[in-house]
Amino acid sequence: MNRIEILRQLQDDDLLALARGIQAGRLRPPFTTIALQRYLVGTACDGLAGALQELFEDGLKPEHLALFLETLAADRKDRGSVLDLLDLVSTGPEVPGTDNRDTSVVVRELFATARKYVLVAGYAVYQGQQIFLALAEQLDTNPALKVKMFLDVQRHPTDTSKDSEILARFSHRFRTKEWPGQRLPEVYYDPRSLERDSAKKASLHAKCIVVDNKQAFISSANFTEAAQIRNIEIGTLIRSAPFAQRLARHFEALAGAGLLAHRK
Repeated sequence: MNRIEILRQLQDDDLLALARGIQAGRLRPPFTTIALQRYLVGTACDGLAGALQELFEDGLKPEHLALFLETLAADRKDRGSVLDLLDLVSTGPEVPGTDNRDTSVVVRELFATARKYVLVAGYAVYQGQQIFLALAEQLDTNPALKVKMFLDVQRHPTDTSKDSEILARFSHRFRTKEWPGQRLPEVYYDPRSLERDSAKKASLHAKCIVVDNKQAFISSANFTEAAQIRNIEIGTLIRSAPFAQRLARHFEALAGAGLLAHRK
């Protein structure tokens, strides 16, 4: 085992205890197992004394060695902080030993806690009356809340209807079958999804939610009963305002540039 691997196996408290001992001048070269045991109670010191001594002999002064140990501990803490911002979210059969959050629960909680702004992007929407219930209730009771939905409006390969007719049918279905509230959200779509030429056609395939520019949820799950309850789906809940804002800005920029159209 090389010296870096030996140091990486130490606990954070051990790394900091060594760093403080070196900074105080109580732990100094030549490093010995007996000296280290005063700082690492219950920790095996085999090989550690040699690793520290090698680093010293390679040119790391004691103060630099202490800084290296502190940096290693701080890096671990930062990595742990990043993981604290993330939740693994899944749909499908429960597996013993996993503690993933449930897709439908996360979506409902996000909608129920929204206060100022919600962005929803979805490829397929069915059974929306239930899935969007908490969001619709918030929109009906909170005049300050703004909800923008970026949805996929597709032309069937054999459909020769005018774009306006397809959009009218989509709007009617959304209002009568998918949206359970009185106050409607702003709905946007990708005009390319209505192209008759398959070479030019595109789908709005993104599936994500942004709430109050503080939390973002990115998932493989559509807004359907199957995706929310039964399918095997995976997503990530990200509690990061900078990330949530960046994701929202992406869709807002597409709409602002006219690449995504507002369905009035």
